[in-house]
Amino acid sequence: MAKEPERVKEERLAERLAKGQKIEKMEEMTEEYRGHLTHLMMMQADSELAGAFGYVPWIMKSPDIKETLQVSQIVKDEVRHARVMYRLLEGMGVDVDQYFKEHNFTLRVDKRDIGTMRVADDKRVNIFYYPIETWYDFIMFNFCMDRGAGHQLEDALDCSYKPWCDSMEGIFKEEAMHMAHGDQWVELLAKDDKTHEATQKALERWFPRTMNIFGRANSPKNAIYRKLGLKKRDNDQVRQSFAKEIADKCRQFGLKVPEWQPETEKMTEEPFIPG
Repeated sequence: MAKEPERVKEERLAERLAKGQKIEKMEEMTEEYRGHLTHLMMMQADSELAGAFGYVPWIMKSPDIKETLQVSQIVKDEVRHARVMYRLLEGMGVDVDQYFKEHNFTLRVDKRDIGTMRVADDKRVNIFYYPIETWYDFIMFNFCMDRGAGHQLEDALDCSYKPWCDSMEGIFKEEAMHMAHGDQWVELLAKDDKTHEATQKALERWFPRTMNIFGRANSPKNAIYRKLGLKKRDNDQVRQSFAKEIADKCRQFGLKVPEWQPETEKMTEEPFIPG
């Protein structure tokens, strides 16, 4: 059987997307759709796995046995999320075992601020290159980054690729639990005079880093994602939704939201951010 012309596939895909129909099989995809979908799912998979590896030391360093169990569960959740995403990628023809062997997901950088820059050739969101050095960092990562990821992944809950939608429902619920863990601890630490200052400083480290994960406003690549039904909102819409929720929480807990400015002229390499 002759291969269907790409132009015909593009027309058929555009028609299905315009009707709000979901894509379920590779045969229904154009090369453009498959490439962007693979990229986005790889970013999520790599981020889930790198995040889990970054949490592992805090199983041993957690303040009590209750938290040892809690951190262990978070690590297990994140590894499972990664495996779910990698299985989707296997279905897209990615050799996941070989990919896993070729990348170092424990890699961390000893810098205070890498902005939006690339560090290695895996696809993790670049916040996962920062080490988690204190309990305050671990908690603030739950508070900021898990919340940021939740805002980003909302679009995947109803994206145009049905297998990704189906997988995201359970992942999204567990990420919300990780976020709640951070909220409980931030409230506790922020309201105690002995730990308030350290909590504020941790927020000043992780809030700007999280604000950098969303990508540029009015990004041409994000516009393509929206055209293909893989995202629904502009990068800055998602960022502002996240920032508003953080501001509300900080008012509730008595913390001050740090200032953040987007990188523009000083950016010298392709940003390593989703979209």
